[in-house]
Amino acid sequence: MKSKSKTIGHIAFWILVIVMFFYLVFPFYWTIVTSLKTESQLMMTPATFIPRDPVTHEAKASLINYKAVFSNATFLRGIKNSAIVSISVTLICLVVGAFVAFALGKLRFKGKTFSLYLILSMTMFPQISVLTGLYSVINRLHIDAIPAMILSYMLFTLPFTIWVMTSFFKGIPDSLLQAANVDGATNFQAFYMILLPLTVPAMVTTGLLAFIAAWNEYLFALTFTSIESSARTVPVAMALFSGTVARQEPFGEIMAASVVVTIPLLVLIYIFQKRLVEGLTAGAVKG
Repeated sequence: MKSKSKTIGHIAFWILVIVMFFYLVFPFYWTIVTSLKTESQLMMTPATFIPRDPVTHEAKASLINYKAVFSNATFLRGIKNSAIVSISVTLICLVVGAFVAFALGKLRFKGKTFSLYLILSMTMFPQISVLTGLYSVINRLHIDAIPAMILSYMLFTLPFTIWVMTSFFKGIPDSLLQAANVDGATNFQAFYMILLPLTVPAMVTTGLLAFIAAWNEYLFALTFTSIESSARTVPVAMALFSGTVARQEPFGEIMAASVVVTIPLLVLIYIFQKRLVEGLTAGAVKG
């Protein structure tokens, strides 16, 4: 009886694994398949799980959507703008976040705990709650769209970076900082020569998450580029495909663009996957 229950449990477990696998993977599979279909293949009913010729029903993939995407100047400019904004946000967050996290994690001063919880609370505000006020301030200061996006994205990525990196600095033994001070190093020298190299996994993890958040951000980008169209980032450019590429809804081009903009993120995760796993694991242990 016990063996029978164990077998049923194993079967239920693997059924759940298979269902979750298809639930998670199928949207990405469908995106890639759709990007490889022509307009006539997309109109076929019932829809096919692989690209097929509408007449002969033989498997036939097409790269016409990718050609259309790479010939779209608005999309290419959007990739360039997204890269500028995302890289700037990531670098500023890492530099500023490392200094603040070091102070919060290793130095003693009044209000440190309150500052930490204040920073944590800032990560919980929905974007829409600050959008109107932020837009008014940026308009009053006449800040261009790209610097405006960089500043606005940091409202959410910087507190997260500080919070995560603070936990890493707290996990580093105080004896390292004290030993450096005894050897004559200042707190700043101990920070960038001894402690900072030890937080590389945390920097990679938070840097990647900040980059992905900035790369995919849509609401602020749509608002701040509503007047300055040349500063549109790639999510906004993709949302406006229907008005620039074709009269009909260009699902194939949109899916091809989705695949193209996902590739840089996959490459970054593949390059830093070892550091990313170390950072996530250590962050989970240190809390």
